[in-house]
Amino acid sequence: MLAKKNKKQQRGKTMQDIHDQPLSAEETEAIDAMGAELEAVSDEVVAEEVAKDEMKQDTVTGEIADALAAAVSKQEEYLNMAQRVQADFDNFRRRNQNVRKESFDDGTRAFATTLLPVIDNFERAISAATDSSDTALKEGVQMVHRQLCDAFEKRGITTIDRKGEAFDPNLENAVMQGSADDGEPGTVCEVFQKGYQMEGVVLRHAMVKVVPE
Repeated sequence: MLAKKNKKQQRGKTMQDIHDQPLSAEETEAIDAMGAELEAVSDEVVAEEVAKDEMKQDTVTGEIADALAAAVSKQEEYLNMAQRVQADFDNFRRRNQNVRKESFDDGTRAFATTLLPVIDNFERAISAATDSSDTALKEGVQMVHRQLCDAFEKRGITTIDRKGEAFDPNLENAVMQGSADDGEPGTVCEVFQKGYQMEGVVLRHAMVKVVPE
Protein backbone atom coordinates (compact mmCIF):
# COMPACT_ATOMS: atom_id res chain seq x y z
CA MET A 1 0.00 0.00 0.00
CA LEU A 2 2.84 2.35 0.88
CA ALA A 3 4.60 1.55 -2.38
CA LYS A 4 1.48 2.40 -4.40
CA LYS A 5 1.09 5.65 -2.50
CA ASN A 6 4.68 6.60 -3.17
CA LYS A 7 4.24 5.85 -6.88
CA LYS A 8 1.14 8.10 -7.03
CA GLN A 9 3.00 10.92 -5.29
CA GLN A 10 5.93 10.57 -7.65
CA ARG A 11 3.62 10.56 -10.71
CA GLY A 12 1.73 13.58 -9.36
CA LYS A 13 4.97 15.39 -8.71
CA THR A 14 6.14 14.60 -12.24
CA MET A 15 2.93 16.02 -13.80
CA GLN A 16 3.27 19.10 -11.65
CA ASP A 17 6.87 19.47 -12.73
CA ILE A 18 5.85 19.13 -16.38
CA HIS A 19 3.08 21.70 -15.93
CA ASP A 20 5.37 24.16 -14.22
CA GLN A 21 8.21 23.60 -16.68
CA PRO A 22 8.40 26.42 -19.30
CA LEU A 23 7.69 25.48 -22.95
CA SER A 24 10.57 25.15 -25.29
CA ALA A 25 10.84 27.16 -28.53
CA GLU A 26 9.92 24.15 -30.60
CA GLU A 27 6.84 23.50 -28.48
CA THR A 28 5.82 27.15 -28.66
CA GLU A 29 6.33 27.13 -32.40
CA ALA A 30 4.29 23.94 -32.71
CA ILE A 31 1.50 25.44 -30.62
CA ASP A 32 1.55 28.64 -32.69
CA ALA A 33 1.48 26.61 -35.89
CA MET A 34 -1.43 24.60 -34.58
CA GLY A 35 -3.25 27.81 -33.66
CA ALA A 36 -2.56 29.28 -37.10
CA GLU A 37 -3.81 26.07 -38.69
CA LEU A 38 -6.94 26.15 -36.59
CA GLU A 39 -7.47 29.81 -37.47
CA ALA A 40 -6.98 29.02 -41.17
CA VAL A 41 -9.43 26.16 -40.93
CA SER A 42 -11.87 28.43 -39.14
CA ASP A 43 -11.47 31.10 -41.83
CA GLU A 44 -11.97 28.49 -44.53
CA VAL A 45 -15.12 27.22 -42.84
CA VAL A 46 -16.40 30.80 -42.51
CA ALA A 47 -15.55 31.48 -46.15
CA GLU A 48 -17.36 28.35 -47.25
CA GLU A 49 -20.43 29.33 -45.25
CA VAL A 50 -20.31 32.84 -46.71
CA ALA A 51 -19.93 31.37 -50.19
CA LYS A 52 -22.89 29.08 -49.56
CA ASP A 53 -24.96 32.03 -48.36
CA GLU A 54 -23.96 34.04 -51.43
CA MET A 55 -24.84 31.12 -53.68
CA LYS A 56 -28.20 30.84 -51.96
CA GLN A 57 -28.73 34.58 -52.38
CA ASP A 58 -27.71 34.36 -56.03
CA THR A 59 -30.08 31.44 -56.51
CA VAL A 60 -32.94 33.33 -54.86
CA THR A 61 -32.10 36.46 -56.85
CA GLY A 62 -32.00 34.43 -60.06
CA GLU A 63 -35.33 32.82 -59.26
CA ILE A 64 -36.85 36.23 -58.56
CA ALA A 65 -35.40 37.60 -61.79
CA ASP A 66 -36.79 34.63 -63.75
CA ALA A 67 -40.19 35.02 -62.11
CA LEU A 68 -40.17 38.76 -62.89
CA ALA A 69 -39.18 38.12 -66.51
CA ALA A 70 -41.96 35.52 -66.83
CA ALA A 71 -44.47 37.97 -65.33
CA VAL A 72 -43.38 40.73 -67.74
CA SER A 73 -43.66 38.29 -70.65
CA LYS A 74 -47.16 37.30 -69.57
CA GLN A 75 -48.10 40.94 -69.16
CA GLU A 76 -46.97 41.72 -72.70
CA GLU A 77 -48.79 38.64 -74.00
CA TYR A 78 -52.04 39.64 -72.28
CA LEU A 79 -51.62 43.26 -73.41
CA ASN A 80 -51.14 42.18 -77.03
CA MET A 81 -54.14 39.87 -76.72
CA ALA A 82 -56.28 42.68 -75.30
CA GLN A 83 -55.16 45.04 -78.06
CA ARG A 84 -56.01 42.45 -80.72
CA VAL A 85 -59.42 41.87 -79.18
CA GLN A 86 -60.03 45.62 -79.02
CA ALA A 87 -58.96 46.05 -82.66
CA ASP A 88 -61.19 43.14 -83.75
CA PHE A 89 -64.12 44.62 -81.83
CA ASP A 90 -63.56 48.07 -83.39
CA ASN A 91 -63.47 46.51 -86.86
CA PHE A 92 -66.61 44.52 -86.07
CA ARG A 93 -68.39 47.65 -84.84
CA ARG A 94 -67.36 49.64 -87.93
CA ARG A 95 -68.52 46.84 -90.22
CA ASN A 96 -71.86 46.69 -88.43
CA GLN A 97 -72.23 50.45 -88.67
CA ASN A 98 -71.47 50.34 -92.38
CA VAL A 99 -73.89 47.47 -92.89
CA ARG A 100 -76.63 49.28 -90.97
CA LYS A 101 -76.04 52.49 -92.92
CA GLU A 102 -76.03 50.66 -96.25
CA SER A 103 -79.20 48.80 -95.33
CA PHE A 104 -80.89 52.02 -94.22
CA ASP A 105 -79.77 53.85 -97.38
CA ASP A 106 -80.96 50.96 -99.56
CA GLY A 107 -84.37 51.12 -97.89
CA THR A 108 -84.50 54.89 -98.30
CA ARG A 109 -83.58 54.68 -101.98
CA ALA A 110 -86.13 51.96 -102.59
CA PHE A 111 -88.88 53.96 -100.86
CA ALA A 112 -87.90 57.20 -102.58
CA THR A 113 -88.05 55.48 -105.97
CA THR A 114 -91.68 54.52 -105.32
CA LEU A 115 -92.49 58.20 -104.66
CA LEU A 116 -90.97 59.52 -107.88
CA PRO A 117 -94.13 58.92 -109.95
CA VAL A 118 -96.09 60.83 -107.30
CA ILE A 119 -93.81 63.84 -107.70
CA ASP A 120 -94.11 63.55 -111.48
CA ASN A 121 -97.90 63.65 -111.26
CA PHE A 122 -97.81 66.66 -108.95
CA GLU A 123 -95.60 68.50 -111.43
CA ARG A 124 -97.89 67.55 -114.32
CA ALA A 125 -100.88 68.83 -112.35
CA ILE A 126 -99.13 72.11 -111.60
CA SER A 127 -98.08 72.53 -115.24
CA ALA A 128 -101.61 71.75 -116.48
CA ALA A 129 -103.21 74.28 -114.16
CA THR A 130 -104.42 77.45 -115.92
CA ASP A 131 -105.23 80.90 -114.65
CA SER A 132 -108.89 79.94 -114.55
CA SER A 133 -108.17 76.90 -112.38
CA ASP A 134 -109.16 76.76 -108.74
CA THR A 135 -106.44 78.85 -107.04
CA ALA A 136 -106.82 77.13 -103.67
CA LEU A 137 -106.49 73.68 -105.25
CA LYS A 138 -103.44 74.73 -107.23
CA GLU A 139 -101.77 76.18 -104.16
CA GLY A 140 -102.55 73.01 -102.21
CA VAL A 141 -100.95 70.84 -104.90
CA GLN A 142 -97.90 73.12 -105.00
CA MET A 143 -97.56 72.95 -101.22
CA VAL A 144 -97.67 69.15 -101.15
CA HIS A 145 -95.18 69.02 -104.01
CA ARG A 146 -92.88 71.41 -102.16
CA GLN A 147 -93.08 69.34 -98.98
CA LEU A 148 -92.13 66.19 -100.87
CA CYS A 149 -89.17 67.95 -102.47
CA ASP A 150 -88.04 69.26 -99.05
CA ALA A 151 -88.25 65.75 -97.58
CA PHE A 152 -86.12 64.46 -100.49
CA GLU A 153 -83.51 67.16 -99.94
CA LYS A 154 -83.24 66.32 -96.25
CA ARG A 155 -82.41 62.73 -97.22
CA GLY A 156 -79.81 63.90 -99.72
CA ILE A 157 -81.96 63.21 -102.79
CA THR A 158 -81.37 65.72 -105.59
CA THR A 159 -82.78 66.14 -109.09
CA ILE A 160 -80.93 65.49 -112.34
CA ASP A 161 -81.99 68.37 -114.58
CA ARG A 162 -79.03 69.38 -116.73
CA LYS A 163 -80.46 71.24 -119.70
CA GLY A 164 -77.71 72.96 -121.67
CA GLU A 165 -74.95 70.78 -120.19
CA ALA A 166 -72.92 68.05 -121.87
CA PHE A 167 -74.77 64.75 -122.09
CA ASP A 168 -73.67 62.23 -119.43
CA PRO A 169 -74.80 58.63 -120.02
CA ASN A 170 -74.26 57.91 -116.31
CA LEU A 171 -76.99 60.39 -115.43
CA GLU A 172 -79.24 60.58 -118.47
CA ASN A 173 -80.97 58.47 -121.08
CA ALA A 174 -81.10 60.03 -124.54
CA VAL A 175 -84.55 59.21 -125.93
CA MET A 176 -84.57 61.72 -128.76
CA GLN A 177 -82.09 63.51 -130.98
CA GLY A 178 -82.39 67.22 -131.61
CA SER A 179 -81.09 69.40 -134.40
CA ALA A 180 -78.00 71.56 -134.73
CA ASP A 181 -80.16 74.60 -134.04
CA ASP A 182 -81.09 73.30 -130.57
CA GLY A 183 -77.70 74.14 -129.04
CA GLU A 184 -74.10 73.05 -128.76
CA PRO A 185 -73.31 69.60 -130.17
CA GLY A 186 -73.44 66.86 -127.56
CA THR A 187 -75.48 68.88 -125.06
CA VAL A 188 -78.88 68.27 -123.50
CA CYS A 189 -81.40 70.52 -125.24
CA GLU A 190 -84.57 69.33 -123.51
CA VAL A 191 -85.49 67.32 -120.38
CA PHE A 192 -88.64 65.21 -120.74
CA GLN A 193 -88.45 63.67 -117.28
CA LYS A 194 -86.18 64.73 -114.45
CA GLY A 195 -83.89 62.17 -112.94
CA TYR A 196 -83.00 61.74 -109.26
CA GLN A 197 -79.90 60.64 -107.35
CA MET A 198 -79.06 60.05 -103.71
CA GLU A 199 -75.49 60.56 -102.50
CA GLY A 200 -74.09 59.81 -105.93
CA VAL A 201 -76.33 56.77 -106.57
CA VAL A 202 -78.76 57.30 -109.46
CA LEU A 203 -82.35 56.47 -108.51
CA ARG A 204 -83.68 57.25 -111.96
CA HIS A 205 -81.94 58.51 -115.08
CA ALA A 206 -83.27 61.64 -116.67
CA MET A 207 -85.02 61.29 -120.03
CA VAL A 208 -83.51 63.88 -122.34
CA LYS A 209 -83.18 65.14 -125.88
CA VAL A 210 -79.59 65.57 -127.08
CA VAL A 211 -78.06 67.75 -129.78
CA PRO A 212 -76.13 65.55 -132.25
CA GLU A 213 -72.40 66.04 -132.48
